[in-house]
Amino acid sequence: MSHPNLTLVDHPLVQHKLSLMRDARTPGPDFRRLLREISLLLTYEAARNLPLKHETITTPLTDMEAPLLGCPDPVVVSILRAGNGLLDGVLDVIPTAKVGFVGLYRDEETLQPVQYYNKLPPEISGRLVIAVDPMLATGNSSAAAVDLLKAAGATDITLICLLAAPEGVDCMARVHPDVRIVTASVDSHLNEKGYIVPGLGDAGDRIFGTV
Repeated sequence: MSHPNLTLVDHPLVQHKLSLMRDARTPGPDFRRLLREISLLLTYEAARNLPLKHETITTPLTDMEAPLLGCPDPVVVSILRAGNGLLDGVLDVIPTAKVGFVGLYRDEETLQPVQYYNKLPPEISGRLVIAVDPMLATGNSSAAAVDLLKAAGATDITLICLLAAPEGVDCMARVHPDVRIVTASVDSHLNEKGYIVPGLGDAGDRIFGTV
C-alpha cells in the first residue's frame, strides 16, 4: 500500500475519538457527535495549503499586516449519503465554503459505484475541492466521485475520510495519484463483503440509525 499524497492524522484526540466510534456499544447520537468532532480536526490538515493574503487590521495596541484567507472560497463535496456526517464539521471550520453533493451507492454484488445524483457549484476550477466520505474501502466510489469533480473542472482535490483500507488507498494511487487523502487510520484489509476490517461497520447506518 502506498500513495504519494496520503496524510495520516495520528493526533491523540483523533485516535481516541476514533476508538470510541469503533466500539459497537457507542450509541448513534454519540457516534454522530464524535464524527463531527473528528471532521473538524481532519479539516485543519486538509486545508493546510489554503492561500493567504495580508490586510491591515487594528489590534487593541497597534496596526498590523494580518494574514487572512485568500480567494476563492473552497468547495466541499459530500459523497452521499454518509459524507453528510462529515459535512457540518468541515463547514464549522470553513463556513464560507461552497457545497456540492455527489450521490453514489455501491452495488453489493459487483462492489462497483452507481451514480444517482450530481449537484456541484457552478465554478469549481481554481478552488480547493474537499470531498468527504467516512470510508475509503474499495476506492471505487471515491474514484468515481473524483472523476465527476475533474470533469467539472476541479484540479486541486483533497479527500477526507475517517477510515481507509489498503485496497482503497491503492485504487486511488492508481487512478488519481494527484488527489490528496487525509484520514485518521489505514486499517488492515477488506473482508469478502468489501467492509473495512477492523473498521466500525457501515458508517451510513450508524450515522442515520438504519442498522
